[in-house]
Amino acid sequence: MTLILAVSGLMLSACASGSPAPTRSGRQVVRDRLAAVDDAPYSAALRAVTQSGPGRLQLMVGRINLNAPLTGRTTDKTERYTEDVVITRQKVYRRASGTHGVWQEFPASAAKGGIPVDRLPQYVHLMLGHSASVHRGSEPVRVSARLTPKDIESVDRTAGRNLSPATAIDAEAWIDEAGRIVRVRQEIHFASDPDIQATLTLTDFKSAISVSTPVAR
Repeated sequence: MTLILAVSGLMLSACASGSPAPTRSGRQVVRDRLAAVDDAPYSAALRAVTQSGPGRLQLMVGRINLNAPLTGRTTDKTERYTEDVVITRQKVYRRASGTHGVWQEFPASAAKGGIPVDRLPQYVHLMLGHSASVHRGSEPVRVSARLTPKDIESVDRTAGRNLSPATAIDAEAWIDEAGRIVRVRQEIHFASDPDIQATLTLTDFKSAISVSTPVAR
């Protein structure tokens, strides 16, 4: 009888080891990717577009540091101006592109819009906690959820307050296999004004760059 039980146990173990692993939910896939990502500081090429309908309101391109306080260098373009921007931990510096005069200084919070660029993993976790849908048909994986400015304020006070006139934000984020957020899109809704779309794309990941206070020259 002991031999029969032992053989039965081996057979059950073999069946269990050969059975397929439980399928992970889309949300768990996203959580696992975010948990596995390297938390060392790195930089990324940034392209941020804000538009209303087909009309572009603002274009920002450059390189920023992530997994660290938001710093970097960008060029900010609207219909009225094109400015060079330097973002340090303490200040944001701006001046007209192609000029060599004095830089205008602003608080560091002036670098932020409605997307919490330096807290993107927390932003995705916020979406997962608000009935997010996870779309796994292709890579990178896309997460979408409807948020409010107050929701976003819980992750980034400045970004949430910048969105305070909005009634709701339809947010989307794309997470690659390495766990990095490579794109974020917001459809920002207002009670009476037209919707605004904001899209942030991050590419060309490299080591962190050095950013220091600019000088006039």
